[in-house]
Amino acid sequence: MAGGTEVHEHLDVDGDTLREECGVFGILGHEDASALTALGLHALQHRGQEAAGIVTFDNEQFRAERHLGLVGDHFSDADTIGRLTGRAAIGHVRYSTTGETILRNVQPLFAELDGGGIAVCHNGNFTNALTLRQQLIRDGAICQSTSDSEVVLQLVARSRKSKIVERFIEAITQMEGAYSLVALTSKKLIGARDPLGIRPLVLGDLNGAPILASETCALDIIGAKFIREVENGEVIVCTSTGIQSYFPFGKQKARPCIFEYIYFSRPDSIVGGRSVYDVRREMGKQLARETAVEADVIVPVPDSGVPAAIGYSQESGIPFELGIIRNHYVGRTFIEPTQQIRALGVKMKHSANRAQIEGKRVVLVDDSLVRGTTSVKIVQMIREAGAREVHFRLASPPIRYSDYYGIDTPVREKLLAAKYSLEEMQAYIGADSLAFLSVDGIYKSMGYDGRDDSAPQFTDHCFTGDYPTPLTDLSEDNDFVSAPRLVEVG
Repeated sequence: MAGGTEVHEHLDVDGDTLREECGVFGILGHEDASALTALGLHALQHRGQEAAGIVTFDNEQFRAERHLGLVGDHFSDADTIGRLTGRAAIGHVRYSTTGETILRNVQPLFAELDGGGIAVCHNGNFTNALTLRQQLIRDGAICQSTSDSEVVLQLVARSRKSKIVERFIEAITQMEGAYSLVALTSKKLIGARDPLGIRPLVLGDLNGAPILASETCALDIIGAKFIREVENGEVIVCTSTGIQSYFPFGKQKARPCIFEYIYFSRPDSIVGGRSVYDVRREMGKQLARETAVEADVIVPVPDSGVPAAIGYSQESGIPFELGIIRNHYVGRTFIEPTQQIRALGVKMKHSANRAQIEGKRVVLVDDSLVRGTTSVKIVQMIREAGAREVHFRLASPPIRYSDYYGIDTPVREKLLAAKYSLEEMQAYIGADSLAFLSVDGIYKSMGYDGRDDSAPQFTDHCFTGDYPTPLTDLSEDNDFVSAPRLVEVG
């Protein structure tokens, strides 16, 4: 699932990035299930750095390890993996957009039902979870977490269906929003993707052991074979005898999230049959066609801006240089900064490569613009390194609308593009020019003529305001209502 507000791979002093979602992984019928799950979660670490968890089943009991922090901090030693015995496992890396970053919210979540135990992990966000949660509590349910994912377990537990798959399906048909779910029972590995396919999920195979994962990079790391994407609205059930699919929502036109291509997925993943790296590079080429400017050097804002900057350079003929060097070793608890030190936050993460910048007209290329506060500091840093001109280019359209499907964007009033015109944004960040890739340009980068009838409809609401599902829990002030929470202080 997604949810929360804390620390990430990026040093995000001002909350000026798109926060990652979450990553899920599951495998059935392999003697090294827990170790393979840990490796899969390593590959998915970019999708969430707040917490990680693994649940296994060893034919007698479920075993769980759930921790705050990175996968490598907790699942790299033989003792931990040795405790997670069994030939079936599911795992989760978490960035929370609902529910605090506390241990009781770390997934997979587990429940003991009358038919046996079930563990569930979730990437995405349910847009009616609070409404359902309040009804469940009125009916006597006791909620142990503040995670929207727990609602699924509560609904499974209350189902009167006789079979676990039927109970699971009955539960998810009551949910709205975006999700990829992976569940583990004593005999089954179950995956589900929301009816529009907003959140990703793929099926793989390792020597006959079926695997479910958020991205293909998690298959690559363990040498597994990619079989196919789980279809939108599909519930896929893996057992020792084979794989069976159900389509409880009927056939609907898929609307996958465009941000998987722009930002979230790892560049070496294949999403929807497309190389993420190739798409991002093509976005950079299209950006160069739409926003040409005379310049001496193309500089990416690392690391997310690199593929688009390469494409911009290739299309424009302007040399590509690493004019900004990223420090990959900034700790999540570097120091308790004073305001003066906090103002230097961007320089902890990024340093100007003066030799490639001084005296030059620089085009900075990044993937997106959120609040703009980091961009202000990047532009200032490049000027201080001696650039003659600084032009800022974004390989996505302006983000004018908040997300409610697992991307932790600020409320709309804090999005720069929702408040200001292009000219005002340019003045705010201090660039000599500012330009974005158009929405049509996004579709052209995906291989279509533009946003016309021949193209599929992606989930692109952050740019267009076209939300593809109901937003039941949305309050009148355009923010999600949250339930009162227990704060753990010891």
